[in-house]
Amino acid sequence: MTRVVVIDYGMGNLHSVSKALEAVSTSEEIVISSDHKIIKSADKIVLPGVGGIKDCMEAFSLDLKERVIEELENKPTLAICVGMQMLLKFSEENGGVEGLNILNGSITKINSSHDVKVPHMGWNKVKHLGDHFLLRDIPDESSFYFVHSYCCLKSEDAITETTHGNKFISALAKDNIFAVQFHPEKSQNSGLQLYKNFLDWSI
Repeated sequence: MTRVVVIDYGMGNLHSVSKALEAVSTSEEIVISSDHKIIKSADKIVLPGVGGIKDCMEAFSLDLKERVIEELENKPTLAICVGMQMLLKFSEENGGVEGLNILNGSITKINSSHDVKVPHMGWNKVKHLGDHFLLRDIPDESSFYFVHSYCCLKSEDAITETTHGNKFISALAKDNIFAVQFHPEKSQNSGLQLYKNFLDWSI
């Protein structure tokens, strides 16, 4: 049985992510854990995250951070919202926060104006920039649910983009890692399809 571990580091909507995965699972075991042995036993990893990136990075103990980085090297991984931002090199949020530097890019604040609200909250279209297994059966420009004030504007690893005032990167893909700025668990059928694709994904 495939074991999917949702990393529990005290931040993130763990149970809603887990419930969404369970809703599309056929035989996978979905586990929420911070235990090193359980993380090591995972066949696939989900890294969620909500709130400020500084709080999320600080919630990672050094021990847990090292374990997660080690497991991210070769296991199919899905990172969500701040979980995605943590995988990048740097975020200017909270005066500047170093990320895990696993994916290419950095995080900057969304520019607000009279017609561009911050935080970016609600449904928005996701435009495909390339093909990927996790985008299978998800039509180009499908709508997903966003809640964020910071974004990645440019990355060599970009696989989708979204427009909120300016264009920003809404998903990145590199090797065994797929990372999204939006919340699949709040995105109804399109989000469930992405989770199903993740469970079916092999590398």
